Amino acid sequence: MDFELIPVQFNKILQSQNYTVFILGTEEKQFAIYTSPHVGQNLQIHLAGQMKPRPYTYDLINALFSGLNINLLQVVITDVQDTLYFARLFVEQETDGVRNILEIDARPSDCLTLALENEIPIYCTKEVFEKTVSIEE
Repeated sequence: MDFELIPVQFNKILQSQNYTVFILGTEEKQFAIYTSPHVGQNLQIHLAGQMKPRPYTYDLINALFSGLNINLLQVVITDVQDTLYFARLFVEQETDGVRNILEIDARPSDCLTLALENEIPIYCTKEVFEKTVSIEE
């Protein structure tokens, strides 16, 4: 990937019965990514430090990555078409002294959840950042 990347931060995560909204951006511009309500419910449990009754999909992914000695590096929001966003999760694994970096196509909600749970950086391509609709707070 050879794009100019802009670091973005979580500003807020809003939850309703019908959707979850990630508010991301920089000091100059904020934008929203909408996803399903179960994503927000999972994040509420994580942020509150509560025990989950059963492991969730993100717990499975984190356990697999840990067991395979895979480190999460970063999330990059790579495209937006209308209101549909696209993202990539970058991970690394060292095997026999060789460092392999994988770029995984994934839903932004999954990438953002993993980024929040694992405290990894989130980036947005400059092109996507310029196309996003700014929200006022």
